[in-house]
Amino acid sequence: MTDSAAQRLGEFLRAQRQLAGLSLRQLAELARVSNPYLSQVERGLHEPSLRVLTSLAHALGIPPHHLLAQAGVAPDDAGPTSGVEAAVNADTLLTAEEKRALLAVYRSYVAGRSEEKA
Repeated sequence: MTDSAAQRLGEFLRAQRQLAGLSLRQLAELARVSNPYLSQVERGLHEPSLRVLTSLAHALGIPPHHLLAQAGVAPDDAGPTSGVEAAVNADTLLTAEEKRALLAVYRSYVAGRSEEKA
C-alpha cells in the first residue's frame, strides 16, 4: 500500500507537532488555521496552500523549505548536507518514515543553530 503525498505530509506534520509538544489545537492557533482543517491536513485528507504550509513551518519552528519539500512543493536540498544525513539515509534498518522523522529532528536542530549565529 502506497501512501499519498498528502498522507506523508500529514504524518510529517503530526510528528513535528508532537516533537514540539503542541496539541492540535495549539498548533492550529499558532498557524492561524482552524482546528478541523489542521486535523484533515494531518490525516492526509486535505492539501494545504503554500501560505498555510509556510505558516505551519513558522509555528513549528522548522525551516519552511523543509516543509515545502515534504509537501512536494519545492525540492529539498540536492542531497544530504552532512554525514549525519547521509548515514540516516543509508541505514537499512530504518523505514522511510523513520528516516524522515530523524532527518526532520536533525534539521530542526541545525536550523536553530544557524539562526542563533545570524
